[in-house]
Amino acid sequence: MVDAVLARALFEEAARKSSLVWARTSADGAARALWHVADGAGGVLVVGGGAGGEQPLFGLDAVSEAWLTVRSKDARARLVTLPVAVERVPSGTAAWDEAVALLKGKRLNAVDLVDGGDGVDGLEARWGRECVVLRMAPVEGAAALDGGDASGAAPPVPSPATTRGRVPRRVGRGRKRFR
Repeated sequence: MVDAVLARALFEEAARKSSLVWARTSADGAARALWHVADGAGGVLVVGGGAGGEQPLFGLDAVSEAWLTVRSKDARARLVTLPVAVERVPSGTAAWDEAVALLKGKRLNAVDLVDGGDGVDGLEARWGRECVVLRMAPVEGAAALDGGDASGAAPPVPSPATTRGRVPRRVGRGRKRFR
């Protein structure tokens, strides 16, 4: 078992360096990757939901606690899994303005920022109308989940995604040389 203070410090450092966390709720137990931004106060901020192409939250906005797993950016290996308190950041508040300022700087390829979009003002307005901004911070004094020797791997979550057809016959064989 990792000490709670050490686990929290490890969480904060890894969250600043990485842009992905895996969130798991007790509803279905499946961990799902989410892009995030570290808020500088020991937590992470996530935006999602809505019809504007933001990441799905898979019910994370309906719970008050979850488990977050952070990874090492260099080795891409799991570092620590902590219980976190999930709170919705209300639109139109000072906390929401601070959260959106951090999030919009890291949001890549938003529909509002590409050709013909409404720009940053349109992004903020759409997030306020359609999306949910969540702040997740480790629970005080909670110990990290002890993974032991387990890899943490789980079977893939069911998805309607599929391949377009047969895999080409020559995948990975290199180019054919002509004489």
